[in-house]
Amino acid sequence: MSESIVSVERALDVILTLYNNGKEMGISDLSRELGLHKSTVHRILASLEKKKFVYQNLENERYWLSMKLYAIGLLVGEKISLVDVLKPYAKELFDEFNEVVNVSVLDEDTSNGYKSLIILKEADVNKVLSVNPHIGSYSDAYVSSVGKCLLAFSKDVEYKKLFEYPMKKYTKNTITTHEELIKELQKVKEDGYAIDNEEQEIGLTCIGAPILDKSGNAIAAISISGPSSRMKVGDFDKRIQKVREIANKISS
Repeated sequence: MSESIVSVERALDVILTLYNNGKEMGISDLSRELGLHKSTVHRILASLEKKKFVYQNLENERYWLSMKLYAIGLLVGEKISLVDVLKPYAKELFDEFNEVVNVSVLDEDTSNGYKSLIILKEADVNKVLSVNPHIGSYSDAYVSSVGKCLLAFSKDVEYKKLFEYPMKKYTKNTITTHEELIKELQKVKEDGYAIDNEEQEIGLTCIGAPILDKSGNAIAAISISGPSSRMKVGDFDKRIQKVREIANKISS
């Protein structure tokens, strides 16, 4: 691999590390997390700052992502017509149950595995969940209902590749072996929906269903999430049915 390509990859790693941490970081923090010498991180940050992709807070000497990246993100968002198509359906699902609705797509982190990326959210600002990620945030695909749907129905996912990635235990319900995960994904494919049974956080339950193109490939997935005390009541089956119904409407 050429030196220039390595430099580009390292610069992107710095941007992604800042993004994933969601806060300003110093050279020592980035050096430790990326496994790079401080001098190397300093040179990368200097280049990124020159191109106005990051800026330095002079009060604490830490770095953060710039408004240029924000502008780029807005431009990309304007071109993603999928969100415009999905929004009324997400709102319909939210209006019926008044629970958080997320629409996510699949992303692969070549170091840490498959992630589900939230591109649309409907939520009641007065209902606060301890796990309520914002638009643009990632989570491990194997612990979320949308993630399981994306893994099960995406043509780009090879089950054998799942064995290459680590599996973190979030709760006592988290699937922690690749064999268990593949078995779970096969069930999701048979059922046409997935459940996050308090696998990311105790007390939080999610129901997800895949949004498919005409070839049956998942281009996204939609879910409702809420406290298990509300989700697992008498209308749990109705919630599953409605999530599947909405996903099928979008797919068709």
